[in-house]
Amino acid sequence: MRISPLLAVAAIVFAACNPVHVTTSVAPGANLSTYRTFRVLKLPAARAGLPTINNDPMLETSVSSRVLREHLANAFMARGYAVNEANPDFTVAYYASRRGKLDVTAWDYGYPGRWGGWRGGDRVVSVEPYVEGTVIVDVVNAKTHELVWRGRGVSDISDEPETYGQNLNRTVKDIVARFPSH
Repeated sequence: MRISPLLAVAAIVFAACNPVHVTTSVAPGANLSTYRTFRVLKLPAARAGLPTINNDPMLETSVSSRVLREHLANAFMARGYAVNEANPDFTVAYYASRRGKLDVTAWDYGYPGRWGGWRGGDRVVSVEPYVEGTVIVDVVNAKTHELVWRGRGVSDISDEPETYGQNLNRTVKDIVARFPSH
């Protein structure tokens, strides 16, 4: 019986130390140093027939969605950017999956390049379904509506809402930490 509590503690420590794998891409010619203000976009309507689950981060009404939006805003503010709902320099779109693969083509925020890669560039943004637990953060130039930066990370999945929220927060922080600070 003494081993069980030790194994539980070891599992918790291992999960807390499990690093988030993050990748980022910048559009060729993007000048991110000119950005000062941002706005996190509201979720668009999902493609018809898309299955949903409880507490899905891609449902506007879910707790996870609200938590994810808050984590994104806090992470960009921690990098020195200010929220400007009326006239931001850039907007932030996000995609996240809790269970099942994430299909970004199911959500249309209305900016080009979100699936097909950078125009004139050599980087291609994948359109294949991402593994569950994936969080994608897109930075879009608010004036031109062009995708200029994408960060992607994979979070641990938990059925416990508080733990899942903490995992989302860690993933968002790790992704946005790769965006230049202001």
